[in-house]
Amino acid sequence: NPERAEVYYQLENAIAGMAEASRRFDAPVISGNVSLYNESHGEGIYPTPVVGALGVTEDVTTYATVGFKDDGDLIVLLGRDSLHADPADLAGSEYLELVHGLVEGQPRIDLDLEVAVQRACRDLVSSGVVKSAHDCSDGGLAVAISECAISGRVGARVDTALGGRWDATLFAEGQSRIVVSLEPARLDDLRTLCDSQRVPWTLIGTVSGDSVEFSGFLTASVADLTEAYKSGLPAALYGA
Repeated sequence: NPERAEVYYQLENAIAGMAEASRRFDAPVISGNVSLYNESHGEGIYPTPVVGALGVTEDVTTYATVGFKDDGDLIVLLGRDSLHADPADLAGSEYLELVHGLVEGQPRIDLDLEVAVQRACRDLVSSGVVKSAHDCSDGGLAVAISECAISGRVGARVDTALGGRWDATLFAEGQSRIVVSLEPARLDDLRTLCDSQRVPWTLIGTVSGDSVEFSGFLTASVADLTEAYKSGLPAALYGA
């Protein structure tokens, strides 16, 4: 309800933020639609703008999918090193709401870093260096890697030591992070490209086995993760 001052403030600043991101990415949002006054039991819906984007792939033979591909491939995290996560990045996360019942905090983003990480990822894909790529978004790093394993039907082992709070490391939703996988022989190519574009990267593990493991903190079979992933929505809707 835009007649509420705080709601109008959210709407105005969401649009301002989207406009700034559009300018930084040189990716215009050319049209829009809004349905206001969405309330239920006197409570407004979350302020959640959605952008539909269309990209152009110059060479359709060079692309990357979400799923991990082959045993022995390396797993690299592009962008911010979330293995030493800042608890502040739990702001607005699924973990914070699901486990602690809190919807609060101030998510943050460095647009310069985001643009650089996205550019580097595109270059790694188009040059055939990486086999898979998946952003860290809802659920954080643990969920992103699990989704890569589910899609590829192969496990993963994150054997780099986790620093700081383990819940923030696994489930914080800090921005500017993309999980990629590649053959060990291509690691120098990734290093050269990322270093030339000043994009941070961290080697965090390997594609391996039939489970997802995080340095002794968490282990789950790909089969169990797949079942949970596919049955979650029906269970929430119908109690199945």
